[in-house]
Amino acid sequence: MPVMNRVRMIREKAKLSQGELAEILGVSRQTVNAIETNKYNPSLELALRIAHFFQLPIEDIFRLTGGNAK
Repeated sequence: MPVMNRVRMIREKAKLSQGELAEILGVSRQTVNAIETNKYNPSLELALRIAHFFQLPIEDIFRLTGGNAK
């Protein structure tokens, strides 16, 4: 099942650039871009770091789509 995310929307609401978020998370700007465009699913560790940084439950950021996803 594909994983969709709301990283871009949440990042923009926080008024952060991709580069700023990448620096905070310790990844490249290209990695943030790939996550936002659903070309790359982050590792569990990185997904949890994103959720922790934005102080949101991981389910509010990442969602399974299609199939039996709830």
